[in-house]
Amino acid sequence: MMIFTDEYFMQLALLEAEEAFEYGEIPVGAVVVLENKVIAKTHNLTQTMNDVTAHAEIQALTSASHYLGAKYLNDCTLYVTLEPCVMCAGALYWAQIGKIVYGAPDPKRGYSLINTPILHPRTEVVKGVLADGCQKILEMFFRKLRE
Repeated sequence: MMIFTDEYFMQLALLEAEEAFEYGEIPVGAVVVLENKVIAKTHNLTQTMNDVTAHAEIQALTSASHYLGAKYLNDCTLYVTLEPCVMCAGALYWAQIGKIVYGAPDPKRGYSLINTPILHPRTEVVKGVLADGCQKILEMFFRKLRE
């Protein structure tokens, strides 16, 4: 029997981040899960799509909404390797995502920098899942970029 944990699904999001890294995208991966089933998985596509809004979370919301044929994701969990930015947090609010699990904090652009609650009041948030691995891939990417 398979045991599905936050760590299990975050590992899938990290695989997406690795794919983003390979394509020269900032390595952020996202997975949307409904009843222990992955219904969307993606990563940052801002360079590929030449679109500043093509963050992993936005791509995952769009994919999950298309899969379900619904705009609200109340029963879904988003696993993302980096704390969502304010733009993504706003989209997550409108999607009424049930739960957000993120890895690394984003001390420069993360939604938690805003003093006003920005997520839907019923959204549960879990922070720091596999944070070290999520942070490490970002550091490797930016180190490589500076070389």
